[in-house]
Amino acid sequence: MSAPIRRPNVVVFFTDQQRWDTIGLNGNPLDLTPNLDRMGMEGTFVPHAFTCQPVCGPARACLQTGKYATTVGCHVNGIPLPENETTLAHHFKNAGYHTGYIGKWHLHKGEPVPEGKRGGYEYWLAANILEFTSDAYHTVLYDNDDNPVTLPGYRVDALTDAAIRYIDNHKEHPFFLFLSFIEPHFQNHRDDYPAPYGYAERYVSRWIPPDLAALGGNSHQHLGGYCGMIKRLDEALGRLLDALRSLQLLEDTIVIFTSDHGNHFRTRNSEYKRSPHDSSIRIPMAMHGGPFSGGGRVRELVSLVDIPPTLLDASGIPVPPEMQGRSMLPLLRGEREDWPGEVFVQISESQIGRAIRTHRWKYAVQAPKGISLRNPSSDTYEEACLYDLQADPYELTNLIGFASHKELAKALRERLIKRMAEAGEAIPEIIAAPELPAKQRKVYDFEINL
Repeated sequence: MSAPIRRPNVVVFFTDQQRWDTIGLNGNPLDLTPNLDRMGMEGTFVPHAFTCQPVCGPARACLQTGKYATTVGCHVNGIPLPENETTLAHHFKNAGYHTGYIGKWHLHKGEPVPEGKRGGYEYWLAANILEFTSDAYHTVLYDNDDNPVTLPGYRVDALTDAAIRYIDNHKEHPFFLFLSFIEPHFQNHRDDYPAPYGYAERYVSRWIPPDLAALGGNSHQHLGGYCGMIKRLDEALGRLLDALRSLQLLEDTIVIFTSDHGNHFRTRNSEYKRSPHDSSIRIPMAMHGGPFSGGGRVRELVSLVDIPPTLLDASGIPVPPEMQGRSMLPLLRGEREDWPGEVFVQISESQIGRAIRTHRWKYAVQAPKGISLRNPSSDTYEEACLYDLQADPYELTNLIGFASHKELAKALRERLIKRMAEAGEAIPEIIAAPELPAKQRKVYDFEINL
């Protein structure tokens, strides 16, 4: 009798507030991510990856469940993940995996997170809001028994050390490990990006993304520290991959690198995210191991909500029908016919907003002022922005209301409403923006469906 086939291990390497253009494979010239870039080249790289909710808690709810934030009920920060929700931890545990969570949770209220509020994870070394319990060189997490645990070293290294210990202790049995960093998120209590000692200075007055060069915000103050944090995250990824390699687990372990949302450095609203712009919603994503080794480059637009069904599918675990994302594995086989031509984004807290993003166009709406921002949705929305990402990739010219783009906006409006309905939302009224003169601008018929 042949031995049973062992399922692949799975590690989610999850960063917080990391822009898509911080990695070399997406064109960053600062050599911040050589390990991630190599992983993407040898594995599978997703250049057009997007969050489905550009704020911490709601994005995490989507990633744990494979459902949109309004479906789960966690549409703003501070709403605990419902105990009756089935998470990735439940699916992997039911398939015979050990499950572990290390780092930031942000799906509860208060510290520590009690056992019933941990999404089903067996091993626990985490804090609900890690940026509140710790600092760059003072990492405090809570263990399975709710005891505080202080870990030595820079915070990225402390979490990585804990993850490597977990992997070594569970190497004889399939494991699912979710490793959730706070970096490169800012340290809230002083609005600072604390890089490792000596790292921020390397990146001061260096390359600046074009949107930040044009709009400023507080990027000149914080980019050095932000880039220094990303450099250390990439070094941590290299250490984790080396640990897997030394244990002869690398090819048998699926590793995915991604983030919850981006960072616009106070250029689009009064803080760092919660906007429909690519600087807020576009994220890095690469995978390695299992079916992703040598998978090449996925050119379709992929959402964070697609990750849960992808990981289950890649591990040979049935994808439950209630998941609203789609497995990416058919894309690796060249089966692209049923893949949507846009990603759908829900936005909360700064606005009640909805957006779709195609390869060419960005279209977003928001609820009228006066509606409580605690509401998950609205019956009515107003057109807020339209960008031509081919001519204006950094979204500096808002075309909403232009007479030349009226038919395009109508087509995108219909696509957005369709995606809202598919996500379980009621069909809303969307009020067209006041018309503006087109001047020399024109949209050809064939461009509308791009």
